[in-house]
Amino acid sequence: MISPSRRTFLVGSGLTALAATRAYASSDRLRFGIIGAGSRMKSLLDAAEKTGYSYDIASVCDVYAPNAEVVKSRPAAVNASLYGQFHEVLDDKGIDAVIIATPDHWHVSIATAAVAGGKDVYLEKPVTHMLEEGDGLRRAVRSSKQILQCGMQQRSWAHFRNAVALVQSGVLGRVTQVRTYWWQNYDVSWVPKPIDTAQLDWKQWLGDLPDQPFSLEKYSRWRWFWQTGGGAMTDLFAHWIDIVHWAMKSDTPSMATMIGDRYLQTRWECPDTIQAAFRYPGFDVVYEGMMSSSIDDGGLEFRGSEGTLKLARSGMTLWRERVGRQQNPVLKEDSFEDGTVTHMRNFFDCVQSRKEPNAPVEAGIAAAVAGHIGNLAYHRGGLTKWPAKA
Repeated sequence: MISPSRRTFLVGSGLTALAATRAYASSDRLRFGIIGAGSRMKSLLDAAEKTGYSYDIASVCDVYAPNAEVVKSRPAAVNASLYGQFHEVLDDKGIDAVIIATPDHWHVSIATAAVAGGKDVYLEKPVTHMLEEGDGLRRAVRSSKQILQCGMQQRSWAHFRNAVALVQSGVLGRVTQVRTYWWQNYDVSWVPKPIDTAQLDWKQWLGDLPDQPFSLEKYSRWRWFWQTGGGAMTDLFAHWIDIVHWAMKSDTPSMATMIGDRYLQTRWECPDTIQAAFRYPGFDVVYEGMMSSSIDDGGLEFRGSEGTLKLARSGMTLWRERVGRQQNPVLKEDSFEDGTVTHMRNFFDCVQSRKEPNAPVEAGIAAAVAGHIGNLAYHRGGLTKWPAKA
């Protein structure tokens, strides 16, 4: 909540808060297909149930049969058909849209096939797995009549929208540095559970990747292997750099530096500890994080000549320069609703209204590209300019 004194500051500065606007559900029931029914899909469907919309899950696809069965146990999915290949979902002409939460290496091929088949798409981030995939995905979406919402839920999160308005208002003065960070501890928060490999289509999970033995670590923590993910830069950093692009109205770095290593998670291929920096026109963005410490979680700091805005999923705080310590912070706003709920609601709204979603394909591609460029710098010894030279 925003206290009365903080609200007075906002109004006095011409920065009235952008309260989230709820779109009321239509009486028409939407029909969805689910592709990739793992843990992330569970969170998305939990959020969907809180949107106020009535909908049916018509079909569920996952290469691990028990995952699909879990989704089918939901009230909206009691009549759902279960499949092992995504094309079987897309063949259903009665489906309005699909929600895709597969490993990264499947994102573009499934989303492209979905829009070609006349389906609207909610696509988890990062929307691309490789740098060269962006143009093809953009063309596929923009040459169709379909809605594609990228899974960057901060775009629909009320206090993030308010934060972007504050940055763009100029109240921070000139912003020359944005600090981003995210710390998690997978050894504590996420230990892979054994699965019944007899119910897993491992070859389908691999897709076009070279044949290889099943690995529980790769299957469960696929984000941390180059063939299937991009580590922290295309997972965690992608959320924050999207907010930077949005607030600063600039989405293409000209240079990136990155150092990192697998200090503790030696089973992975992607680094578990990272320091990175990106040069944008007139400002720099830094990122730091590790996967073995979680006390500070994640957030951003927009640092300007007149103030600093500290922002996280729990809320935001504005600090002013040249005022007494007792007067700071001049604004504090807490989060009042999980942005995944409002983001799913926005997607449902757009499926019915045909309006542009809050996280369009271009935003998703730009956020992914920044992460890809960081990883490119890592692979090239710590530094790369963009466009990269061969």
